[in-house]
Order: sequence, then C-alpha cells, then structure tokens
Amino acid sequence: MAVVDLSQLSPLAATPAGWLETVLANFDDFLMDHASAEKKASGMAMSMVSHYPDQPSIVRAMVELAVEELNHYREVMRLILDRQLTPAADLKDPYIHALNGQVRKAAEHFLLDRLVVAAVVERRGAERFALIADNLDRDPALARFYRAIAISEKRHWELFLDLAIKHFDEQVVIERFNELTEREAQVIKTLPLRAALH
Repeated sequence: MAVVDLSQLSPLAATPAGWLETVLANFDDFLMDHASAEKKASGMAMSMVSHYPDQPSIVRAMVELAVEELNHYREVMRLILDRQLTPAADLKDPYIHALNGQVRKAAEHFLLDRLVVAAVVERRGAERFALIADNLDRDPALARFYRAIAISEKRHWELFLDLAIKHFDEQVVIERFNELTEREAQVIKTLPLRAALH
C-alpha cells in the first residue's frame, strides 16, 4: 500500500524486555487497555474528519478507519464480556500523551505531525500485537485474532504515511517520521512496564 520508500525509514526500536511477560501474566488488564485504545483510535479518526472536511482523501480514509477501529473495539469488548469481566473506565495513556506533545501547533506543521504521530503509534501497535499473537500458543483462536489485528495496524501506519505524502513533500515526511521514531524510542524506555498496549 505504502507510496513511501520504507527503506528510508528509521527502524523501530525493540519493545523493552519484560513487556510481553507483563501482558501475558495480566491479560485481562491488557484486554481492557486494548478496548480503550481501539475506541480512542476510532475517535481520533473521526476528529480528523471534523478538522479536515475540505480534504476528501483524509475524509474518505478516516471514515473507513473509524469504522474499522470501532469494529475492533466491538470484538475486544466481546472477549472482555465472554470472560465475564466488567469493562473498566478509560485511563490516560502516557505514551500517547508524550507523542501528542510532539505535534507542532503552527498551521504549516499541524497536519503533518498528526499524520506522522499516528503512523508511529500504529507501527508500534503492529509490532506489539504481532508479539502477542506469536506467544498465544495455548489459545489458537486468540492468536489468530491478534495476528489479524497486527496486519490491520501495519496497513494503518502505512495509510497515515501515504496521506502525509499526498499533502507534503516526501522527504519532509520521511525526515519528520524518523525524528519522531527516535523520540518514540526514548519514550518507551522511560515508561514503566504495564499490561497495556503502550
């Protein structure tokens, strides 16, 4: 899907050791966080539609994305309810907060940074959902679900890059993506391990 030359992108820093063990040992908590993340992702896509109604490529892509993320939310909520868990209130996500803090407010940078931050976040999600899928040997159905989610996240981060390149110079997009990838690597080193996507 991606128009950008992916070989020019900085590699993703490895998820810290211990994250996967923390998630697998507290999977009910992870499901709560996953549901929250999908709901917020759908809301973010609709926010983009509201902010850029004059950009047909953004509107079209974000409407489709909002529906897909909401479908993921529904599926995770089914898992939660099937386990007879009580859904939890959404919590603040320090990872998202830190990356959103990198979005420059000036009009000439704001859209670029929103798209690139979204790409960075979705790329991390693709990596972590794949890690989970690869380590759910005891539950093949759940492993298949998370493998499909990982594939979706890969498609999403490439979509955000494609949208950025439609609106900005490709080299500018690549440079900003690489800057924010380096910042993201610093952020994940500082965050405590918890049973959460980020």
